[in-house]
Amino acid sequence: MPRMQELRPPALARTAPFFMHFISTRGASPPLSFADMIVAGLAPDGGLYVPHEMPRLAPTQAAEDWNATALKVLAPFAGGAVPLDGLARMIGDAAATFDDPRVAPLAPLAPGLHVLELFHGPTLAFKDVALQLLGRLIEWRLKSAEREALIVGATSGDTGSAAIAALRGRDRVKVAILHPKGRTSEVQRRQMTTVRDDNVLNIAIDGTFDDCQSLVKALFADQAFAAHVNLGAINSINFARIAAQIVYYVTAATSLAGEGEVDFAVPTGNFGDIYAGLLARAMGAPVGNLIVAANENDILVRCRETGVYQPRGVIATSSPSMDIQVSSNFERLLFDLSGRDGATIARLMRDLAEKGAFTLPPQMHQGLRNAVRAERVTMAEADAAMEDVWQVNRRHIDPHTAIGLVAARRHKRAGHPMVTLATAHAAKFPGAVERATGARPSMPARLAGLMTMPERYEEMTVALAPLRARLSAFAEGAR
Repeated sequence: MPRMQELRPPALARTAPFFMHFISTRGASPPLSFADMIVAGLAPDGGLYVPHEMPRLAPTQAAEDWNATALKVLAPFAGGAVPLDGLARMIGDAAATFDDPRVAPLAPLAPGLHVLELFHGPTLAFKDVALQLLGRLIEWRLKSAEREALIVGATSGDTGSAAIAALRGRDRVKVAILHPKGRTSEVQRRQMTTVRDDNVLNIAIDGTFDDCQSLVKALFADQAFAAHVNLGAINSINFARIAAQIVYYVTAATSLAGEGEVDFAVPTGNFGDIYAGLLARAMGAPVGNLIVAANENDILVRCRETGVYQPRGVIATSSPSMDIQVSSNFERLLFDLSGRDGATIARLMRDLAEKGAFTLPPQMHQGLRNAVRAERVTMAEADAAMEDVWQVNRRHIDPHTAIGLVAARRHKRAGHPMVTLATAHAAKFPGAVERATGARPSMPARLAGLMTMPERYEEMTVALAPLRARLSAFAEGAR
């Protein structure tokens, strides 16, 4: 199967050290250094930042620990913009917040089938892996530049709490998180809304995650507002998050590589997590097939099948973090598949905005089919997988992980280890897990007292002007 690096121009693979800069997927914005990209969010032309070249991983003779692997992966992206000793220290500090020293341990589920546990961080979800580091990077950058920033993010459930955990109480930064009212689990919501730090603002939007995400993008498109509040991003539109997520693909694939090229099934909504897997493969990690595992909000599966990207109404499911119809990070893959042609991407995104859909050119459609596989999984199928794992393995998995597991079983290849990404702890979705298995998942110590703590959040409609006014006041000191 053609690999992602084969779809890139030849200049995009390099082993020698070089100064990395980041370019927009739409080709009309000046490049940024890693240090500036950390807090930039969207590019002024509306595109997403990507590295101008893809580094290659240096060969390793033996498995390394998390911190060593993370430094090896991230140093080329930092490109000298972050002092190496400082980057190493931030990686170590971030890893120390996890309750397992391996950060992302592998657990066997069946012969040749493994679960990558990404829920050992402060908020029990995979977003912690990147955001605990990104929070430290943002604070470092703001201090070094003697600036302050307002970080704004949209969440379908896990990003918000992980962002708040990473940024609460930090110097020079305020964080505002938009979540869709009534469309997260209660645990997910409370992990955000029970935080009392004065630099944190939670807003419940009366709409979907896509509405929240559209509002955030509109804030970045308003260049006067963005400059006034020094607006920064915490969503996976921030490439630093993608870079940090590459690390667990490398650690997992390296540890299993003796059994053959390693395949991954990835519960997918906004496409950031699986894009990190594509980059791990492009960098030379022994990553094989990457499977997009989608719930009933299956826009990525449909696009791979037909070449047409056309959002429909969001369907509420038991896996709310995947209830998304506009997958922002998909644009990054399309940029690669277009031969890094910003004009092509700008045209496709213009079609999406004006016509409600776009159609991939045949070569890009074929490139998408080569880059990833895809599987749609229903709520009933996810429930059956949760019950099966509980009955056979006596362990609970959450609904998102269950979707990944169904896809993993359908795409398992003989002679190739298959890894399902466990993106959240089952206790974050206790109702859904109990309905499927008949047993309620135990509450980890990190969540003790969460359900009785007072909440603090504001409610707003899907309207840009009042949101912009509220965020301006928050940035200027009003709680």
